[in-house]
Amino acid sequence: MKIQMPVDDERIRELRVYDMVEIYGPIFTGRDAVLPKVVKCIEEGTCEKRGIFLRGSAVFHTAVSPAGIGPTSSNKLDIEGSIPALSAAGVRMHIGKGSLKRETVEALKKYNSIFLVTPPSTALLTSTIKKKRVVAFPEEGMEALYEVEVEKFPAIVAVAGGVSIYDERD
Repeated sequence: MKIQMPVDDERIRELRVYDMVEIYGPIFTGRDAVLPKVVKCIEEGTCEKRGIFLRGSAVFHTAVSPAGIGPTSSNKLDIEGSIPALSAAGVRMHIGKGSLKRETVEALKKYNSIFLVTPPSTALLTSTIKKKRVVAFPEEGMEALYEVEVEKFPAIVAVAGGVSIYDERD
């Protein structure tokens, strides 16, 4: 299923766990160092002044290094802890790897956001990047908040509507 960014709420409501998607357009990248800073700018109301427009956006849990991009574990404290605030501020897709806590799954449901996982193949994911730029927090180097323009970025819906692929099955 093709997802054009920014994504609207109706499109998010259509997605179900195990759906395979391809993302087109700008997505943010961020991980441990920068996501708490983005949450702080949400709390202070300064994101838009910094050029961070979150409504309908996606955040890929990665750094942007010369070696490429690849998912980091999304259940790290500073990453998973940012998901509810980012979702409330308009981020509709969080992309990474690993299981999330039940309260994070519920926060995603509350804010009509989803969690996607990607194949852990740096070469494949890096090949989807058409452009990249630092949006904010350049002092974080490769962990700065980047916006990358992607085409055919593959992902699988792992959490949607309060359901997680990591939930135990009977």
